[in-house]
Amino acid sequence: MRSTRDRQAAILEAQAKIERRPVYLDTETTGTDRRDEIVDICIVDHDGAVLIDTLVKPTIRIPPGASRVHGITDQMVANAPTWQEIWPQVGAILADRHTGIYNADFDLRMLAQSNRKYGIRWRAPHKQVFCIMKLYARFYGQWNPRYGSYKWQTLERAGRQCGIPLPNSHRARDDALLARAILHFMAAAGS
Repeated sequence: MRSTRDRQAAILEAQAKIERRPVYLDTETTGTDRRDEIVDICIVDHDGAVLIDTLVKPTIRIPPGASRVHGITDQMVANAPTWQEIWPQVGAILADRHTGIYNADFDLRMLAQSNRKYGIRWRAPHKQVFCIMKLYARFYGQWNPRYGSYKWQTLERAGRQCGIPLPNSHRARDDALLARAILHFMAAAGS
């Protein structure tokens, strides 16, 4: 049940987002629960230049299940900076910037959780953040009758559907670049 009107609206929205020259953010974490933390973060600029790309030493161990997904181990983050050490740079990059995130709800929650763990006060700039995953769902147009909306596609699946030869390695840098490429693919579909 793909609506041509919804797809065209998604293309126009993607074009408008790109005109604002957003940054793109991705994180990898110790898991998905309320106590989990960020262990890898990358933010790339509107042109794909890397603004920050670092592993992060969490206050908890990285479970084997999470390591199997992203390949990051406790040994790899043993000498990495802590969230408290990198937050000033991350916060400065995100301040007053439009930010594209594939699955924004998750990454915003993880940013908030990591900040809370260190007592860092921060309010997510929801009006400046947009979810590339939700926008892509409207663009791709696979209807989900169970939820009465367009089905969300994984980042990996979206990259394949767009024919983008960038990896979805479940590392923050690769995934931020892939999210950026997907937004540009949608915008270019209207040309």
